[in-house]
Amino acid sequence: MLVNGKEISLEGPCSVSDLLASLDYDSNRVAVLLNGAVLPKAAFAETQVQAEDALEVVQFVGGG
Repeated sequence: MLVNGKEISLEGPCSVSDLLASLDYDSNRVAVLLNGAVLPKAAFAETQVQAEDALEVVQFVGGG
């Protein structure tokens, strides 16, 4: 599967939440596009990713 344009391998079926955690993203501080469509945060835990999927993760960063 592709995550932010980089190929990664999945060891088995996993949810978007599980994938984000394994990649050290805080799911409360990201927006996710799955195959080009915005995925609501409420769907992270129930949405399964597949090897052919493309995921874009945008992380919010505070500054000042």
